[in-house]
Amino acid sequence: MAVLERARTHHPTAARGTTAPRRTAALGGLALALTATVVWSGNFVIARALHDAVPPVQTAFWRWIIALCAVAPFALGQVRRQWPQLRRHLGYLATAALLGVTLFNTLIYQAGRSTSATNMAMIAAASPVLIALFARGGEKLGRRRVAGMALALTGVVTLVGKGSPAALLRLDLAPGDLWMLAATLAFAGYSALLRRRPEEIGGLSFLFATFALGAAMLLPAYGVSLAVQGGFEPTAGTVAPLLYIGLFSSALAYFTWNKAVALVGAARAGVVYYLQPVCVALLSFAVLGEPVTGMQLVCTAAIITGVAFGAGGRR
Repeated sequence: MAVLERARTHHPTAARGTTAPRRTAALGGLALALTATVVWSGNFVIARALHDAVPPVQTAFWRWIIALCAVAPFALGQVRRQWPQLRRHLGYLATAALLGVTLFNTLIYQAGRSTSATNMAMIAAASPVLIALFARGGEKLGRRRVAGMALALTGVVTLVGKGSPAALLRLDLAPGDLWMLAATLAFAGYSALLRRRPEEIGGLSFLFATFALGAAMLLPAYGVSLAVQGGFEPTAGTVAPLLYIGLFSSALAYFTWNKAVALVGAARAGVVYYLQPVCVALLSFAVLGEPVTGMQLVCTAAIITGVAFGAGGRR
């Protein structure tokens, strides 16, 4: 019986049986990362729509209040069960909330007030590289992933540089560029932290805790914004965009991104993030009717090839 058991364990079919679930999990993780990337692409359009109507800090604050209300019905039961674990890891949760909730999107909204969309896209293209560097201590990149990242990054830079990768060297730094760089660093740090999430904290508990802590950290800045800039008028043009970024860009996208990082790692999920400029271009074509050029198609093909090469498995 022992001999038969050893033979069954080393049989090729058994090996394939253990590989198939891993492959399925990897494909699911990449699909979740793509979902988050697509949803976040719409966030840029919404941010521009709210540019003059709602101050950046107030946009960020109400975004997370809406997200917190959306997550609460599903998460409160898990939060009650895991309350001792949440208190034990309060420092980790506060750090993740500060980077991914309080700072990241607030800095993006602030950057949009004083820099061009092209500059923002160029700086955001550095996110996957920074994610890979921050996560390198716990994840092996490998030559294939590095090559895929390099190809996708070249396509992104060429796309936003209107056909010239050298446009990155001509980037004129404005105050908004520095805000965007800070946002990129915050997102990379948050993504790297996700890989270290304590196993005893569930995904919904993590979302609720970070959303609540992040909104609480924004509260003093929100009060200052109200005192200095005044509030905004709640109309269809302001409430509907806030609902989108609260429900979809926050609750849905953060849940899928966090789950993707848990399944495939921060570096591998970060490669998928290179598709964001492609998603923004497609969204602009569909919603705004902006034309698609041959150069854009070539860059899109390079980005998709790089993502497929870098995010794929070893086979």
